[in-house]
Amino acid sequence: MTIRLYDLAATEGRRLSPFCWRSKYALAHKGLAFETEPVGFTDIPKLCGGQYKTVPIIEDGGKTVCDSWAIADYLDATYGDKPLFTSPQEKAGVRFFDTWFSLEIMTRMFRMFVLDIHDRARPEDQPYFRESREKMMRGATMEQFVAGREEKLPELRHALRPLRMTLAGQKWLGGEVPNYADYIALGGFLWAASVLTLPPLEKDDALHDWLKRGFDLYGGLGHSSKTEALAA
Repeated sequence: MTIRLYDLAATEGRRLSPFCWRSKYALAHKGLAFETEPVGFTDIPKLCGGQYKTVPIIEDGGKTVCDSWAIADYLDATYGDKPLFTSPQEKAGVRFFDTWFSLEIMTRMFRMFVLDIHDRARPEDQPYFRESREKMMRGATMEQFVAGREEKLPELRHALRPLRMTLAGQKWLGGEVPNYADYIALGGFLWAASVLTLPPLEKDDALHDWLKRGFDLYGGLGHSSKTEALAA
């Protein structure tokens, strides 16, 4: 039976959630057949009887699972082949990477691209997105929040140094083969590429080789929806 994944959608076939991206990579990693159901921000409360507030959500037969980490755990528990985590130690290391990437990279990307996310969102979702995100900004508007973002590019590029240094010595964050840490990072870059109007990387950034390999994985999964170039 094909698994259904509810995927956060914007205009022009764009996909807005880094967490949905990592779940799509997880499903592809395990070789499981799945289909995506595009939904907007304001559709989420109507899904699955209203029991969830975020996506990704998967439906697998009569089972529903929400949250990318919960989905990864469910997939490994239910489908033993091609595990996402080969040991508790690997999973713990990926958990640390997720925390680092969220705090050091995703937070900076959000500060740069939140207005782009709003502008790419479906028109019916934009009022909700603005109201909910501006509550996080302590009285600032999105326009004020992203002001001067060009000046923040060097800070973001510098923050990516651990990623570059690691990938300088190995093909994937997982070593010889990609693992869930790769999917976390690829999901973040695909989220940015889905919305950005300001490319965050330079053309000669060493990350491009890894990004190309990652976007090409699993039949070109990273090319399955509309994106913008990550480099100027």
